[in-house]
Amino acid sequence: MPMDKKVNGTLQIVFVITIILVVLYISQDIEALATYGYLGVFVIALLSTATIIFPSPGWAAVIAMSLYLDPIPLGIVAGIGAAIGELTGYIAGGGARDILNDKIKESKKIEKFVEKYDTIAIFVLSFIPNPLFDIAGMIAGGLKIPWWKFLIACAFGRILRYTLIALIGAFTISLLV
Repeated sequence: MPMDKKVNGTLQIVFVITIILVVLYISQDIEALATYGYLGVFVIALLSTATIIFPSPGWAAVIAMSLYLDPIPLGIVAGIGAAIGELTGYIAGGGARDILNDKIKESKKIEKFVEKYDTIAIFVLSFIPNPLFDIAGMIAGGLKIPWWKFLIACAFGRILRYTLIALIGAFTISLLV
């Protein structure tokens, strides 16, 4: 691996680690963001997906806010915020792909799936609840899938996911209240 690629990969990883640390610091007051309605949910979704590998339940805010906000726009706003947050994994992809392939056995399967199906794979993996989407984002970045294609596929998957979560949350909460 040429020195330029090593430096570039290291800088990408340092950049993403910095973002994660800032997100973790900011997310200490994440409940307070819910008082800001759709904007608060957007920020919560963005922050919860910007933390690579560290689970952060942004979906819980979507369920809670579905009692107060219209579920359709709620799902759209949360999905867009979540997709933007997933860009941290995509950015880290150039530097982390080789490390992941050696350490996480599932990453080879995900890589083959993303290589074969491109944005459809990103859409499917962003829609279904799974802890391995961060790896898929890193792989997409490492495979040099254009960032805008990644973002659009991820946004559609997350919008659909969060809209369904919001609708189910609103229905379930209305039964309990």
